Amino acid sequence: MATKIRLQRHGRKNYAFYPIVIADSRAPRDGRFIERIGSYNPNTNPATITLNFERALYWVATGAEPTDTVRSILSREGVMLMHHLMGGVKKGAFDQAEAERRFNEWKAKKDAKTAAVKTKEANQREQTAKQRLEAEVAKNKAKAEAVAQKKAEAAAAAAAAEAEAAPAEEPQTDAAE
Repeated sequence: MATKIRLQRHGRKNYAFYPIVIADSRAPRDGRFIERIGSYNPNTNPATITLNFERALYWVATGAEPTDTVRSILSREGVMLMHHLMGGVKKGAFDQAEAERRFNEWKAKKDAKTAAVKTKEANQREQTAKQRLEAEVAKNKAKAEAVAQKKAEAAAAAAAAEAEAAPAEEPQTDAAE
């Protein structure tokens, strides 16, 4: 039986998520499968991948062919590298401890790189939020100054109207005396 490691589409229109499954190559895309080994959600930033590493490695070792997208996911998670290192152990190029050491080195570098990207994105989001806040404060200040000027003009106009009304009333009171 030719087995494939592929994605099944789930979710609604324009918001899909994908279980990663082992299926017979003749089965329909969203149909029957042998085993579910993880999921891929491209809707989050960065994309969320959950993967049963041991089962994925087992299926790659037994000859299951991953599709192109799944191959890139497995490479990103290190399954393909570990499969490659296990081939080196089988051939006697190095031992299991050396394979584990190489894999752990790669994983540490990858995690450091991912953490750097995440902190960079978080700093960038924080910076844009800060800039938006400063722009909003500046707009509010300008608006408050415009409102204060308008109120001052209205108060001055009211005072002028009162001043005009007050002298007009005084002569009438003088004439009445």
